[in-house]
This record gives sequence, C-alpha cells and structure tokens, in this order.
Amino acid sequence: MATSATPAVPTVTLNNGVEIPQLGFGVFQVSDDATTAAVTAALETGYRSIDTAAVYGNEAGVGRALAASGLPREELFVTTKLWNADQGYDATLRAFDASLAKLGLDHVDLYLIHWPTPARDLYRESWRALERLAEEGRIRAAGVSNFQPDHLRRLLDGATLTPAVNQIELHPGLQQAELRAFHAEHGIATEAWSPLAQGAVLDEAAITAVAARHGRSPAQVVIRWHLQLGNVVIPKSVTPHRIRENFDVLGFSLSDEEMRSVAALDRDLRTGPHPDELN
Repeated sequence: MATSATPAVPTVTLNNGVEIPQLGFGVFQVSDDATTAAVTAALETGYRSIDTAAVYGNEAGVGRALAASGLPREELFVTTKLWNADQGYDATLRAFDASLAKLGLDHVDLYLIHWPTPARDLYRESWRALERLAEEGRIRAAGVSNFQPDHLRRLLDGATLTPAVNQIELHPGLQQAELRAFHAEHGIATEAWSPLAQGAVLDEAAITAVAARHGRSPAQVVIRWHLQLGNVVIPKSVTPHRIRENFDVLGFSLSDEEMRSVAALDRDLRTGPHPDELN
C-alpha cells in the first residue's frame, strides 16, 4: 500500500488508480462556521482527506479552511455528495456546480451519490452525470454512498464506470459482511461513515479490554480495527484533542485475536436509516 502526502497515513488505490488516504476527516452535523475551525484543526493535525456533502450545509466552511491552509491542492483529497432532491441527469450537473462554487475549487477528488432513494428511481440518471464529470476531469473519482447490493447491481447494468467507493454505515456493531464482499468482488473500496457508531460501541468490554492492553482509547481501537480491515474511515469531531487522538492510530496494531474479539460485536446495530427506506 502506498503512502499519501502525509507520509504516515496509508492510502487505498481506487479502481481507476486514484489514491485516497485511508484515514480522513468527516464534518457531518457540524455547522458551517464550526466546520472551518474543525477542518483547520484537522489539517494542522495531519489529515489531508476531508469529507463533506451538499446537505450538510458546510461546504463553504470546508472551502474557507482549505483556502486558508496554504496547502497545495494536490496534497488534499476532497469528497462531497449529491443530495437526494438533486438526483437526475441535469439536476446532478447543476448541483455539482453549486457544490464546487461553495468549496471554491475547480474539481473534487471524489463525488458520491449520497443515497440511492430507490422509490425515486433516478440514481442511474445521476450516475450518467457523474460519468460525464469524470470524463471531463471535474471529479477524479465517482462513487456512491449507502448503496446496497441490489442498488449496485442495477447501477452497474449499462454503466461505463464502476463506482470507485461505496461509503456506508460501518462499525463493529454493523459490519455489513455481504456488502463488503460485493465490494471486494467488484473492486469497490469500502468507506465507513459513523465508524464509532456515534459512541454506541465504545463501552463494549471487548473494546475497552483491547484499549487497556494497548494504552489507547476505545475510539482509537475501533479506528485501528477499520484500518486493518482495509476500510477507508472518516471519524468526526469538533474537539481539537479528539481530532488529534483519532489521528494517532498508526503506531500500534491489533492482533488477530483482538480483531476477532471486535468482529464478534456485529449485531445489525444501525445509527442511521436503512438505505431502502430513505427517499
């Protein structure tokens, strides 16, 4: 596995050859003003991958932090997402232009369809728009979020691009083995949102025992578990010391036995909606 512009952070090579840092920073449920401070702290810590979305309402805040950082654009990996109300070919292109303007960028590294919204049945049209954006070089990689195997199969039927990424809810309580196996079969990278289950798994005895053994926090253990599984992971915090702590996960490893003890926590624990039910 290659290294990113921040040398300690491993990267995952996507199916089109683009490299994404395996450890990134998310800004879900962070206000626009607070996002600027949080992303600034993340960049100062060493994060180079920032994940936002149109519906978060904080793309401008991300853009301000990126511009003020002084970091070369080629060292940054920026992800944003198409919201459900903007699905459809022409609407997707307009929504992308709006996101790009708020971010203050001339391209994004990864653009995702945020939810399949199967009842609206527009995600294949939106995917054609993402294929166009990729062909024009306005996005370096195209992907999806919250797609289940059936959604992916339908998307791939007639598509010219296979999604580079599927960003899904994934943590020790919801490990999505069937979906991860589908990703592996089709060369789709797995990216985990809500990687700590909004804290719901951090008091589990299996995790606290591993944390005590390594002198680490439960959150660090869970993030390390993700990395060793091969997931791309985007923990979120607005607290500078937690931002730094979540990044400090590269200096230790979990044993095979410890990985199995965390894997035993799988129990279909969702913190967000099921993809078949959100429209």
